[in-house]
Amino acid sequence: MTRPITAGVDGSEESLAALAWAGREAERRRLPLRVVHAWRFEVHDAFDLGDRDAQQQLVRDAAAEALRDLTERHPDLKVTTDVVEDSAARALAAAAADAEMLVLGSRGRGALIGFLLGSVGRQVIAEAVRPVVLVRAGDEPAAEAAGREVVVGQHGTPEDSAEALRFAFETAVARGATVRAVRAWTLPPVFGYSPGSLKLLDEAGGLEPYEAKGLADALRPWRERFPDVPVVEQVEMGSAGQVLLSVAGRAQLVVVGRRARRTAVGARIGSVAHGVLHHADCPVAVVPPA
Repeated sequence: MTRPITAGVDGSEESLAALAWAGREAERRRLPLRVVHAWRFEVHDAFDLGDRDAQQQLVRDAAAEALRDLTERHPDLKVTTDVVEDSAARALAAAAADAEMLVLGSRGRGALIGFLLGSVGRQVIAEAVRPVVLVRAGDEPAAEAAGREVVVGQHGTPEDSAEALRFAFETAVARGATVRAVRAWTLPPVFGYSPGSLKLLDEAGGLEPYEAKGLADALRPWRERFPDVPVVEQVEMGSAGQVLLSVAGRAQLVVVGRRARRTAVGARIGSVAHGVLHHADCPVAVVPPA
């Protein structure tokens, strides 16, 4: 089954930027585009918002307006539109399940807005079973120019980052881009050393060569699968979020893995993804584990 690229829209500037990004990506990958607009019937004492049918028609008209420019720019792109009467979080998470990726809008260097209000945004990103791409208002096609890289964070074992690396390489193939794979490391507490780990470090020649070998091992199957994709390997001491942000300025997309977990105050997506989402200027893809 061919999965579409799905864009969530709500009429905001941010969601229109996400829709434009999704259209370009769908055309590159030769995939269909699905546009989802979630809404809920509302009764307001101070304003006459009309009955359910009238409100639904307004939403459909807004969705059609959003698609007008897109279809003019991509006349051969297959596009479908779904207006879903449900909460944004449920509708978008469900839409992601059937998509190659879900593309949403975000704004500024702060909280996600539009249909991504506070916990709703965290819930969608934390619960989506497919990659979620966040696109800022004002995103321009020029940012995808040749020479800019797809930056991906790698951590732990090859299996820990396999899905993020897969997404990064597939995106690079579609764009003719270079993959910059980044592995950050920090000095472990002295009590964290064990005889076994000390032996491995000694065989590797020290901490940094040990981390470099970890990155090379994780990249090996993807280099073999995508031999034409140029790859830059970067191993740097520091926190993963800070190191990724230090190279995000040269990126057309930053790809991070997701470490979602449930807490008493709701879903959390991990500190690295959280930091990059809030501070990177380019689009960010959050990729769940397999």
